[in-house]
Amino acid sequence: MNVNPTDEQLVAYLDNQLDSEQRQRIDAAVAEDPMLGLRLQWLNRSSLPFKSAYDELVNQAPVDRMQAMLDTLPSATRPPLGRRRFLAAAAGLVVSGVLADRLFLSWQASQENDNWRQLVADYMVLYIPQTLDHLPNDEATQRSQLHTIETSLDLSLSPVQLALPRAEIKRAQILEYDGVPIAQITYLDPVHGPMALCITRSNSGSRHFVRERRHGMNIVYWAGMQHAWMLIGHNPAAELEAMATTLRGRLSA
Repeated sequence: MNVNPTDEQLVAYLDNQLDSEQRQRIDAAVAEDPMLGLRLQWLNRSSLPFKSAYDELVNQAPVDRMQAMLDTLPSATRPPLGRRRFLAAAAGLVVSGVLADRLFLSWQASQENDNWRQLVADYMVLYIPQTLDHLPNDEATQRSQLHTIETSLDLSLSPVQLALPRAEIKRAQILEYDGVPIAQITYLDPVHGPMALCITRSNSGSRHFVRERRHGMNIVYWAGMQHAWMLIGHNPAAELEAMATTLRGRLSA
């Protein structure tokens, strides 16, 4: 087992597919590295609702049509199992085929517009002040981390542009979900705790501020011609929007 487990190993850990020695190594690594614990919780929270999707598919199965087909079979060639069991098995085959693909694609499309904000909220709800307060915050470190974001998202960012009253920049990093890069600039507000400015690519056109709440946190999000932005934290919604206004003015200049 590597000192820094891969996502595949962490998923196997969550699925109870590791032996006791491998589990103990990951337990020890999580105890030593809080960020590894965040990764583990992130993977655990990122499961798609397959059960509810398949339940809906069973409800959509064309049972009447399959019953009619069954009734046309000569009695000698009918399956020996009862009709109820046969229909359930047939519905199961339908679920595993075209209808499953159709329902999943429908679910995926309905989530496309706001899924990245939900992913960020799932991640941010795990943060506490102790997650961030030990991180270096000198300007050289900030510029180095911001350079990674600039390269991934074709942006120009500086610590001065991102500065907010009271809140201190603690880390800038690139995350990735399903091949899509998401930048996260994390702040520590001494009054309200962790907050973050997150950025991803977008071609949906300019959008003014919209507010929402997820996991008890306030969110303000907006979009330009090439990027979508969101500011998330436990700060009051009006305060968060005032910060977003400041950031938008600087970053669009």
